[in-house]
Amino acid sequence: MRLYPLFADLNGLPVLVVGGGNVAERKVAALLEAGAVVRVGAPHLLPALAEQVADGRIAHIGGDFEPSWLDDVWLVIAATDNRQLNAEVAAHATERRILSNVVDDPALSRFQVPAVVDRAPLTIGISTAGAAPMFARRVRETLESHLDPAIGPLVALAQRHRKAIVDAFPDLAARRRFYDALYDGPVLQLLRHARHAEAEAALLDALDHDAPPVPGSVVLVGAGPGDPGLLTLAGLRALNRADVILHDQLVSPEVLAMTRRDAERIDVGKRGGGRHTPQSEINALLLQHARAGRYVVRLKGGDPFVFGRGGEEMQYLRRHGVACTIVPGVTAAVACAAYAGISLTHREHAQSVRLLTAHCKDSMDTLDWAALAGERQTLAVYMGLAQLAHLTERLLAHGRDPDTAFALIENGTLPQQRVLRGELHALPALASMHHIEAPALLIIGQVAMMADELGWFGETVDTANAELAA
Repeated sequence: MRLYPLFADLNGLPVLVVGGGNVAERKVAALLEAGAVVRVGAPHLLPALAEQVADGRIAHIGGDFEPSWLDDVWLVIAATDNRQLNAEVAAHATERRILSNVVDDPALSRFQVPAVVDRAPLTIGISTAGAAPMFARRVRETLESHLDPAIGPLVALAQRHRKAIVDAFPDLAARRRFYDALYDGPVLQLLRHARHAEAEAALLDALDHDAPPVPGSVVLVGAGPGDPGLLTLAGLRALNRADVILHDQLVSPEVLAMTRRDAERIDVGKRGGGRHTPQSEINALLLQHARAGRYVVRLKGGDPFVFGRGGEEMQYLRRHGVACTIVPGVTAAVACAAYAGISLTHREHAQSVRLLTAHCKDSMDTLDWAALAGERQTLAVYMGLAQLAHLTERLLAHGRDPDTAFALIENGTLPQQRVLRGELHALPALASMHHIEAPALLIIGQVAMMADELGWFGETVDTANAELAA
């Protein structure tokens, strides 16, 4: 190691920052957060620093640097834009055996400030020993996305009851199992749901027993419509924790590649005209793995509660005594419209948006076609590719303008996305002519015209109806 990693307790200790600019302001903010008594030495200060001096939060030493500024300080940070002055500050600090940091100059620094992941009281510092600080920031971004936000409250809770934990589990192995149970079991989950009193009660109850077996549970995770970048951080954390993943066929390979490598993956996808996994079988698999003590992720395209049968699965699990939670996903209507440049509720064209599914003729016969044919609304139709002719016929029969714009988005948010544009009366013929295939989301309404102007992703096919006559 080039650097010896340590965390300094600066609470109540005097620390000097030399410089009064933007960099100094950032360093002062971090030092104040750590409880340091901050002195800022500089001829002039930014207004924000001057305001802190006026409020008594920091002290100001005016004029040019003097070695006496270092009297009785524990750390010094040189944050000026003058390298010669920074070197002078560092040299005097070294003579006095005071650790010094020169911003953006590791060669002159005796300590370096790492990139920080803050889950207080848990703190993670990342350093490249000054070689490439930008890479440290990228590593921090990765850790931020993977680390559960509830881990900080969990550490604080364990800290508060540390003595009781040590007394209850004097054997180190048993204590380790107890901490694992806190992390993997209901305590962390309760904290994640902001149920702090229940989490503390669960910890205290667990102190009366050896580390209990971790009960199985299920989380329904929305994977979004395909682009792995649309997976939420909560969804990513669930995938990295999962023992078993039951996934739909429409979950993209790129999203599946983000799952825990040793997790068992079970494809329970359904695709019209292809292999079909009955819902009863999916329910039985969820129950089987949860009762075996596993952390089960039910991974669905889009959002679990938007045409995803998430509500049915959650009801089934709850009735059988299995804990089940939800991680919402970006539903296809929102994501595909955005990637096609379509504002679903643009105020010049639509006052509402309706989400509907049209996967079979029988389900379509139950829809309120008179209401759906109304103007100044956007229809977002899921799973409607096989029923385009029937859908168009019904809307036109109930008074929807034949010239109403539509956008048919194939493979939305994926690199092969294609957007077919046209007018409603020509929808079935155009879709057939351009060989649109599932998965495809249909948007009907004047907002669909925005794809011509604002489309920014994938290919847009702007058709002319005269093409049909040809």
